[in-house]
Amino acid sequence: MLKHRGFPGRLPGTDHQFVIRRANPKGATRLVARERFRDRSPADRRADLAFMAALWDNFGEEPFERGNLDAGRLSWLFGREVVPAGLPFDPESYEALLRIDLARARASFPEVFEGEE
Repeated sequence: MLKHRGFPGRLPGTDHQFVIRRANPKGATRLVARERFRDRSPADRRADLAFMAALWDNFGEEPFERGNLDAGRLSWLFGREVVPAGLPFDPESYEALLRIDLARARASFPEVFEGEE
């Protein structure tokens, strides 16, 4: 499992984690597209925003390996702002390649991309 050095571990002041410490011996947790409802807590929304900002700062438009990125946090963005970088795609692999769908990410998180164009 690739460890993304320099990637923030969590949202400061919360328990919203962004990375995991070690690989699960049974395999990676499956990535699934989670629905984001309007009534999510402000802390959840801040975590999504901070996670997207960290993805953009670390990877930009380039494909990236899932590695030690937290499956739960990725699943809030998966299928919308974060999509598979190629086929075939294994949602239960630490080596799976992902990329940011820039158009959808800009629409969902304009604060992350202010001043860039």
